[in-house]
Amino acid sequence: MALTRSLACGDGLVPSARAESMARAVFAALGGIMEIGTVRSTGTWLLPDVSVGAFLEPRQEDLGRLMEGVRVVGRFSGEVMAIADELGYFADHEVPAASLLLWSEGITGVPQPPERLEEPALVRRMCRIGSDLQLTRLLQALVTAALDAGTESGEGVAGIAETLRVACDLVDPGRAGITPADVHRMWRVAHLPAILRPASDAPHWGKAGYRAYDAELERLLQGERSGVSGLVFDLRHPRGILLGSIGVARAPYGRLSELLGRVLMLRASRRGDRKRVPQYSSP
Repeated sequence: MALTRSLACGDGLVPSARAESMARAVFAALGGIMEIGTVRSTGTWLLPDVSVGAFLEPRQEDLGRLMEGVRVVGRFSGEVMAIADELGYFADHEVPAASLLLWSEGITGVPQPPERLEEPALVRRMCRIGSDLQLTRLLQALVTAALDAGTESGEGVAGIAETLRVACDLVDPGRAGITPADVHRMWRVAHLPAILRPASDAPHWGKAGYRAYDAELERLLQGERSGVSGLVFDLRHPRGILLGSIGVARAPYGRLSELLGRVLMLRASRRGDRKRVPQYSSP
């Protein structure tokens, strides 16, 4: 059964290209969170042990809460929410090492030969880095979608915080790991400086909106910090990082670039619509 087709049906909202773009940024981050949570849940760090279907089956209630929170915060129509089903992240599928490398933006570097990416130690590190990055991108995508939809900070922050709580539980199941307050702290480091700098292209109302959401998140999430150190965002492997759309890697990765393209474009071609491949960058 499709996960999202029953959400917001008949709500009267008209889907737009902009709303779809906002939703895709949210679903891309959620896709990483689901895949990383699935790998972590095995406890073995062995990719052949991974089953996204088995991971999600007992978590349908949590997944429903998560998607309802996304719908409300972004004021997305049923048609826009249905994009999540089309992308296939919430259906059973394999999680290759290439996906984990993308979610972690190549910060671990690429070993030689590339097949070593499946070694448990590297898988574990990619999951740790990827969970920090994708949770932070999820918060950025949610705040941006809320601002674009005209959702006031006082109204939107409660839904965003609850969505983050569910996402944190999914990305590190059964452990007292990262909290929404940790995600907010990392978001301040990774996204706010670029948005609020004087030379930023963001309109003044947009900057004010981000400041308002930042203040409301700080107020609501006070006391929820886990004390666990998050990712240091200026870490970069000397050979470069992976940025841009799925299936697009920078030249220094050589053969791995081709591997990434094959693995991830297969998922797109399975849907018969390559234009619907999500972006791995925030709006």
